[in-house]
Amino acid sequence: MTRYPPIDLKNATVAITGGARGIGRATAEAFAARGARVAIGDLDLALAEKAAAGVDGTAHHLDVRDRDSFRTFLEEVTAAHGDLAVLVNNAGVMPNAGFLDLGDDLDRLTIDVNLFGVVHGMRLALPRMLDLGRGHIVNVASLAGKFPVPGLAMYNASKYAVVGLTAATRREYARHGVSITAVLPSAVDTELASGLDMKPIPKVGPGRVAGAVVASVASRKAEIAVPGYVGGLAAAAAVTPEPILNAIRRLIRDDRALQPDARERLAYRARINEQGERENNDSAGRRNGPPSAHSD
Repeated sequence: MTRYPPIDLKNATVAITGGARGIGRATAEAFAARGARVAIGDLDLALAEKAAAGVDGTAHHLDVRDRDSFRTFLEEVTAAHGDLAVLVNNAGVMPNAGFLDLGDDLDRLTIDVNLFGVVHGMRLALPRMLDLGRGHIVNVASLAGKFPVPGLAMYNASKYAVVGLTAATRREYARHGVSITAVLPSAVDTELASGLDMKPIPKVGPGRVAGAVVASVASRKAEIAVPGYVGGLAAAAAVTPEPILNAIRRLIRDDRALQPDARERLAYRARINEQGERENNDSAGRRNGPPSAHSD
């Protein structure tokens, strides 16, 4: 394994996207407990400020779909805390429905947040890390980046892409002292998965995922599944003959993400639907007028 320059988390600068709630907030708390200087980026600045106050960190408005917004975020982080040691690309969305039932607005939102949000962060953070000869990037992907789930086709697509992106760039920059890790949680007990019955896929708490993110700074592993054994299950599924795998899937009813949303998921769906509509309007503006702030 490549030997990377060690990162001492005491007073190290850590930036976290989507850090105001769920995995992001738990990750901020875990890094702060290790003495890191934490910067939280999120669309919801008020919520980010509350999260930052709890970890003696800083809060910043961030739209990961917008490269200029991401650039401003990282500039503010550096100005407040010094050179970036760790970037955690955590922001994500997870619409669920049949593939033909999802609209273009939610499709674009899913790819723009889950994939291009990661791309923007890496392209902006990597150059400075390479200049310094050290750094660590964590891309929070998902078990859905290895294991397809009916009802989550576009989410699967975005997370498969992040897993591949992480693996390729890790090899590309390893010799320069910068490590890139993919963390692959199973279903996580946060708003993202609210109302979805994903049994028998285990649900884990955000703190457990946060622990894996922090541990990756020391281990610098290529991929970390949470819980660990689900990575082995995904690998086994990849080599299992399709008729056998399909029989197992039917037995465990793996199509539950296609079912109507439970009441507790309605608030989450309303929030991302609103984001998707804004993305659709922004895209139309880019096609029909001058470039908007979301143009790269």
